[in-house]
Amino acid sequence: MLDKLINIQNSIIKSVPFNFKRYLYNQIDWNSRSICITGTRGTGKTTLLLQYFKENYNDTEQCLYLSADNIEVAATGLYKIATEYFKFGGKAIIIDEIHKYPDWQIELKNIIDSFPDKKIIISGSSSLDLKKGKADLSRRLVYYDLKGLSFREYLQLKENIKYKPCSMNEILSNHAEISKEFTKNTPILKYFNKYLRYGYYPFIIEGEGVYLQKILNIIEKVFYEDIAVVGNLKRSNVQALKKILWIVATAVPFSVNIDKLSREIGISKEYVYSYISYLEDAGLLCGIFAQAKGFKLTRKPAKLFIENTNILEAINSSLRTESEKGTIRETFFVNQVKAYHKLSYSEVGDFLVEGKYVFEIGGKHKDFEQLGSKSNSFVASDGIESGFKNKIPLYLFGFLY
Repeated sequence: MLDKLINIQNSIIKSVPFNFKRYLYNQIDWNSRSICITGTRGTGKTTLLLQYFKENYNDTEQCLYLSADNIEVAATGLYKIATEYFKFGGKAIIIDEIHKYPDWQIELKNIIDSFPDKKIIISGSSSLDLKKGKADLSRRLVYYDLKGLSFREYLQLKENIKYKPCSMNEILSNHAEISKEFTKNTPILKYFNKYLRYGYYPFIIEGEGVYLQKILNIIEKVFYEDIAVVGNLKRSNVQALKKILWIVATAVPFSVNIDKLSREIGISKEYVYSYISYLEDAGLLCGIFAQAKGFKLTRKPAKLFIENTNILEAINSSLRTESEKGTIRETFFVNQVKAYHKLSYSEVGDFLVEGKYVFEIGGKHKDFEQLGSKSNSFVASDGIESGFKNKIPLYLFGFLY
């Protein structure tokens, strides 16, 4: 049994790339005994785990990598495999796609508790099942979430152009100098427009031809293998989920009206709330709430966005419609900024970052008219290489990680 798994591991490890590492690799405390890496499908979790194995072990007698959806794993059992492997002196085990294994929480808990001197690393898509398991295992695991490629990472992976990430404070206070450096030898706007359509998932290196179809395949798997299974939904329920996603994708930034959605889709308001929550937890939608405290907090987001611009492009391409430019810009800003900053809806301007910075998002001619004289206000403009004072190139927010 172990021989088969080791042969599979040896076969997989041969093709692991080392010329590019995701931003999260150096942020993980690999000294932690039990680690969980989450992230939506296609963001590169498997590659990250195999890079770690190769750099730190590169020896199947010390560390075993396995995928939980492998037929050998399902037939033998995770706990039995771990017990057998550690009995022969193994030091660590890496379990990929653990959410695909039935009752994984119980067996993982037993593995962690039974082998306190061994390292356990797991990964899984940001499915509802994995999020549900987090509550039970939060004291045993250190969690990290892997986002899709930032614009900065896309430049490195696809175009071999390397830049360091910038903090929000650096961008706000020194964007003119930063953009000068970035645009000196790089047609930055050309690459930025490509990234908005074809840059969020690492499999872009396999080519643009089937890229959008791969995203549509991911969406289908999320519907039928993640949400439907965990939510115990019927096929008709999945169609309602699709309608919500498609409505948001074709809207001009979608302001949430639960009553209207309920009527359009033909389901109760309670189901609308549940389905929006499912789609958010599964990494297909992103809700932005108005800034509020105490009783003013609501379960309804003020605006809903598709999680990233590439999903937006894939859906609209499948429907043979054009993505609205303003929606693309705001989706990009939300996706990149929300990765590390608190983001809320603002009635003055479009967004409020960290409760103090007001942003209006627009094209190259966007001015400060809607912001008035409000302090700490900025315009993030698409279509400009360099900004001036509080007008900042939109693409710079793709360098936050």
